[in-house]
Amino acid sequence: MSDIITLAAEAGSEGTSAWPFIVGGGILLVLFALMAGLLMFGKGREHS
Repeated sequence: MSDIITLAAEAGSEGTSAWPFIVGGGILLVLFALMAGLLMFGKGREHS
């Protein structure tokens, strides 16, 4: 994971690049998906 962030940082420092935004957006999407999954799992466990 840190390798991807390092690569994105190096690519971004060379000039205006969209890669940091793409990587950041991807990480945010994964985090939101995990949170949604945990919430759904928790709600399912509550009612069982």
